[in-house]
Amino acid sequence: MGLITLSEVKPGLKLGNDVHTVRGNVLFQKGKVILPKDVEVLRAFMIHQIDIEQDRVGTNGAGTKTAASSSGDQTGKGNVAVSAPAVSSLHEEYEKMVGLTRNAFQSSLAAELPVYELRTQLEALFVHFKQYNVLTFSPRVMQEHDYVYHHAVLSAMTSYQLAQWVELPSKDWMQVAFAGLFHDIGNSKVDPQILHKPTALTASEQEEIRQHTKYGYQVLKQAKAINEGARLAALQHHEKVDGSGYPLQLSGTQIHIYAKIVAIADIFHAMTLEKIYRKAQSPYLVLEQIKSEAFGKLDPAIVNVFIQRSTQIHNGIRVKLSNNQIGEIIFSDRDHPTRPMVSVEGTIINLMQQRQLYIQEVIG
Repeated sequence: MGLITLSEVKPGLKLGNDVHTVRGNVLFQKGKVILPKDVEVLRAFMIHQIDIEQDRVGTNGAGTKTAASSSGDQTGKGNVAVSAPAVSSLHEEYEKMVGLTRNAFQSSLAAELPVYELRTQLEALFVHFKQYNVLTFSPRVMQEHDYVYHHAVLSAMTSYQLAQWVELPSKDWMQVAFAGLFHDIGNSKVDPQILHKPTALTASEQEEIRQHTKYGYQVLKQAKAINEGARLAALQHHEKVDGSGYPLQLSGTQIHIYAKIVAIADIFHAMTLEKIYRKAQSPYLVLEQIKSEAFGKLDPAIVNVFIQRSTQIHNGIRVKLSNNQIGEIIFSDRDHPTRPMVSVEGTIINLMQQRQLYIQEVIG
C-alpha cells in the first residue's frame, strides 16, 4: 500500500518502515500493527504520513493476514499455540536462590562458602533470565529480615545482565554474578545492631560499617571457584571514580570493572527494595539519581548503558504516576528515558514537560 496520510491510518494496518519523530527517535518500529491508541500518538507527534505494508492485519479476507497467524506457530487444527512467559518459574528459582544465599551467608563465618552449590542454582535461575526485567521484577514474598539476601540475589542478577549489556566476554558473566551476590558478604562480620540501626550512625559506627568491604575481601579470599575480580568487587564497590570513595580512595581505571558494575546494581536495588525503616523508591526516580551520580562518582559509560537498556523496552508498560493516575508508557525519548510520555485515559502526559510528576510504580 506504501505511504498514506494520517487521515487514512486505521487500526489493523502494519508498518512497512520505522516511524521517526522530528528529532530522529524511533516512535514505532517496522512491522508494528497499528492499534486505536497509536493513531492518537501519531497525531500527538504530528506525523503526517506513514509507510504501511500491503497486507492488513486483523481481518480474514483473501490476501490478508490475521494478527494470530503472525504471532506464533499454528497447530494441526489451524489454531495458534501461544506459550505464556515462564515468569512463575523465574520466581521459583529466584526463591530457591534466596534460601540458599541465606544459608550460605549465615554460615559464612564458620564454614566455607558453598560456591559450587550456589553456582548450580544461579545457572538454574539464569535459564529463565529472558523473563527478568530489572525495572518490573520484584519478589513475590519478602520477609522483613530477609532484605540482605534478596538484595544479594537481585544484585547478582542485575550485575549478570549488565555484564552482557557492556559486552564483557561471556567467561566473565558468572563471575560478575558472583561479584554481585557476594559484594556485601563482609556485613556478616559487622555488629547487627549497627548494621540494622534505623537512625543516624555515629562517626565510629560509620567507620565500622565501612569495614565490611575489607571483611568481604577476606572472606572471599578463602573461597574456591571465585576469581580475583569478584573478590575485588567486594573490596571496591564503594570506591568512586573521582577518588572520593572507600576503603582505598581509588579512582578511574584503578577500580575493577566488576566493582563498577556491582556498584550500580547495589545502589539500584538498595533504593528500590522495601526496608524495615524505609519504603521502596520509584525505579525511574532511582535511575535519575544514579544518572546524577555518574558525574564523578559512578562510571558514566556503564551508567548510560544501564539506563538506556533498562528503559528501552517499556513502551506499553502500565505505570502509576506520583499523582496516583494509572497510565501506559507510549514513547521513551532516548535522550530522556526516565521521563517518557504516558497515556492516561486518552490524555498524553509528557513527563519531560510536567516535571512535578514522575513514575511512582511500574505495574507491568
